[in-house]
Amino acid sequence: MENALYIIIGISVLGPILGSLIGVLKKPSESFMYNLLAFAGGVMLAIAFLELIPESIKMSSILITVIGISFGAVIMYFVDIIIPHIHPGMCKSENCNNLKKGNLKKTSIYLLFGIFLHNFPEGMAIAMGTVSDIRVSIIVAIAIAIHNIPEGICTSAPYYHVSKKKLKSFLISSSTAIPVLIGFFVAKSLYQYLSSEIVGFIIATTAGLMIYITSDELIPSSCCKNTNHKTIFALIIGVLFVVLLGLI
Repeated sequence: MENALYIIIGISVLGPILGSLIGVLKKPSESFMYNLLAFAGGVMLAIAFLELIPESIKMSSILITVIGISFGAVIMYFVDIIIPHIHPGMCKSENCNNLKKGNLKKTSIYLLFGIFLHNFPEGMAIAMGTVSDIRVSIIVAIAIAIHNIPEGICTSAPYYHVSKKKLKSFLISSSTAIPVLIGFFVAKSLYQYLSSEIVGFIIATTAGLMIYITSDELIPSSCCKNTNHKTIFALIIGVLFVVLLGLI
């Protein structure tokens, strides 16, 4: 259990760190980014429908699960209204070129603050498996890590473009992994004191959160250009990835 916990923590911080590193070294091709997002979307949808929702029904009831899914989606909706999320389109070179050094501080604070707020509930989602099935935590951590790679690129690349400081840009962008860890440990410490009905509700809320992220960001972003249906197969591969992990 303890070894699995270390694995989950490592995976959780991998996405922002890897994305931040890529952002200051070399921006990947758009095709790679789109397929990566579609794959993450497939993993998240499969986790929500094959793992989290059935687990929520098992621990609580269908009604509580329905309310939880709705609550998670509404929460993410209002978070997106208050702090708009970082989409891969913001990483386009023309957007980087439009950044002025005088706006660097304001822009970086906006990007970091937005990702910080979104990453905290993601950390709580990763902790879900510690009260149900540790395998769920590992799969959710993988999905969210993949999802956070483009965010790391979107944060570090514009900062490096105007500052020309690789290490500073990398470290500032990588710090967005901190709220993931905070969310994980806060949730892990709380879940053990809650009733099965409340835990079931939280699991359903997590499913709603992941479905919202997938439908609002991952699928639309991955299909924003004609990719000859490759992203559709990337999404399907993400679903199959979760199904095959069920054999473990």
